[in-house]
This record gives sequence, structure tokens and C-alpha cells, in this order.
Amino acid sequence: MNHELQDALVQQLMALADDELILGHRNSEWCGHAPILEEDIAFANIALDEIGHAQVWYGLLADLTGEDREIYPDKLVYWREANAYRCASLVELPKGDWAFTMLRQYLFDLAEKIQLEHLLKSAYKPLAEAAAKMRAEEIYHLRHTSAWVKRLGLGTDESNQRMQNTLDELWSYAWALFEPLKHEPLLVEAGYIPESRVLRQEWLDAAVSYLRESGLKIPDGVKPLDYDREGHTEHLSELLGSMQQVAHLYPNAKW
Repeated sequence: MNHELQDALVQQLMALADDELILGHRNSEWCGHAPILEEDIAFANIALDEIGHAQVWYGLLADLTGEDREIYPDKLVYWREANAYRCASLVELPKGDWAFTMLRQYLFDLAEKIQLEHLLKSAYKPLAEAAAKMRAEEIYHLRHTSAWVKRLGLGTDESNQRMQNTLDELWSYAWALFEPLKHEPLLVEAGYIPESRVLRQEWLDAAVSYLRESGLKIPDGVKPLDYDREGHTEHLSELLGSMQQVAHLYPNAKW
């Protein structure tokens, strides 16, 4: 693997890992606050799964760059500033109400399931193996959150309106999940990843159909966002301030 291809793969893995980490952290904010006890437990487990997936991607990054697998993930998580993160703006947004959280999770889970299915065929074997490990959990995540989307979309007038308001807000953010990174053509040519436009179209076909079945109207058009994976919302800095606080207070601690 030449240096340019390796650098492109590093950026791709960073984006995958950061998406999982930040969304997992957002989901963990529901622990003790979900609408029912059973859901509190189930969604806490989903949050842990997302953070566990981030650990897998950070581990691949360590292997690729020759770093220590035991140390490198913590270094990336706790000692980077917001502008060094490569997560999509969708995962940075505050958790909002339950409708917001469930719909965001559904849009993300669907995108991730489609992506993992393509990565199973990656010419970069560690990427394919990691996708195989995560795929079963993502199938469960999608089944869980899609059930909530339909339950709320077809529920009361209030639950439907909350879901519709959320969809109107999140539609452009969800599309931005598929904005290609700068060096994507190198990875596509090497057979490491699929083209983002292919993933977006598969996601769009599935999402539009299911959301309509759930009593929701697809927003007209996609509004451009002011930020991408290299320019973040103010929410990411706020989240990192909380997430990194203990590590910064005790920089020499052994965990």
C-alpha cells in the first residue's frame, strides 16, 4: 500500500470511528431517562455497541499506522480537538426528545447497515473482517429503531407531528452522511470501499419507502449545510468538553 492510499484509508477509518463514538456518546445521555425501563436498558446497550464499534475502527487505525492498540484509541478520543474529528454533523446534534433520537438513530443505522454490507466485499481484508463482526449488531439496531419510527409515526397526532418536525430538520443532515471524503476515488479504485453515491441511493430508496409507510412526508429538496466532516457544529466542542474533562484533569492517570 503506497503512502497516499494509506493516508486516504486513515481518513476513512477515522470518519467511521468518530461517527460511532460521538453517536454512542449522545445515545448514552438517555441512560436513566428513556421513556420505559425496558427501553432504558435496550438503548444503553445500543450506545455501548456504537462505542464498541468505534473501538474496532480505532483499532484498525492503530494497526495501519503502527501504533499501540492499547493506547492509541484513548489518545484519539481524549486528546484531539473538535477540528481534528471527522464525524458527520448528524451525530453531533444534541439528543433532543425521544422522537428526535429514534429517527436520527434509524437514519444512521440504515446507512451503516448498507455500508457494512458493501464493506464485506472490501479488498482490504481487515476492513471486511471488521464489517462482518459488526453487521449482526447493526441488523438488531435497525430492527429496534425502525420499530420505534413506525410506532411514533403511526401513533398519536402529537407523536406523528414530532416525528415529522424531526424529519424536516434531519433530512439534510442525513444526506450529508454520504458526502465523500477528499481521497475517496483512491479507495474506490483499490476496491477498499464503495462509492458514496451508490450508498446514498440505496439508503434513499429504503428510507423513503419506510418513512412513508410510517406516516411521514419526505421533505422537499435538500438544504446545503454550512459544515462537513472537517467543519463542525458548535455542539461537538461542547460534547468533547464534557467527554474529555477527566482525562485532561488527570493526564498521567493509568486507567
